Amino acid sequence: MSRSGLAFALAGLLLLGGCMQATLSPSSEANFTPRDRQLLANPPYAEAKIPEQFQRHIVDSDRKEPPGTILVDTDARYLYYFLPDGKAIRYGVAVGEEAMAFSGMATVGKMAEWPDWVPTADIQARLGPYPKRVPGGPANPLGARAIYLYQGNKDTLYRIHGTNQPEYIGQAISSGCIRMTNTDVADLYNRVKEGSTVVVLPPGASTTSSLFGGHRI
Repeated sequence: MSRSGLAFALAGLLLLGGCMQATLSPSSEANFTPRDRQLLANPPYAEAKIPEQFQRHIVDSDRKEPPGTILVDTDARYLYYFLPDGKAIRYGVAVGEEAMAFSGMATVGKMAEWPDWVPTADIQARLGPYPKRVPGGPANPLGARAIYLYQGNKDTLYRIHGTNQPEYIGQAISSGCIRMTNTDVADLYNRVKEGSTVVVLPPGASTTSSLFGGHRI
């Protein structure tokens, strides 16, 4: 989808100028299952200190996005999940490098806990070699949860998923997918429904100011 087409498609969704105030929402493992706790008891990666602006926040908005909508602001490295009553949850994410990043509108076509990872031929060529299938687990790049983005009935091959590299949250580093910490993706996973709308803004189309604490999205 072209940038102009995307802007038109979002016209009814994104009404610019809505002020947002952010309140830190302490991350917790409340959405972890016993299996999650077992697998992440001794993760094979160092604990990362996520900068405060990329930690989970509850934000107030004067706009009326449909509850359950997901918006990814690629430039700002934020994912918003819209709640009723003009509120949203804002999560920090890692996004794809510009040449490999997905943008446009999609729907949640499938969801999985501790999914296997099947590296694409492109990833094998650029970053491999990897096994043809990597079993789900704490060392798996997809982390604890995966939300699969579809357009119509077609899998786009892009996902919102956990990570085994939480130190990259807030950066453009992935091969196109949208990474979250495992605690955050478990929280989002418990809220989102199949069929939900997902909007990923292209680079250069950010609607969030760089000021922390007062935002325009």
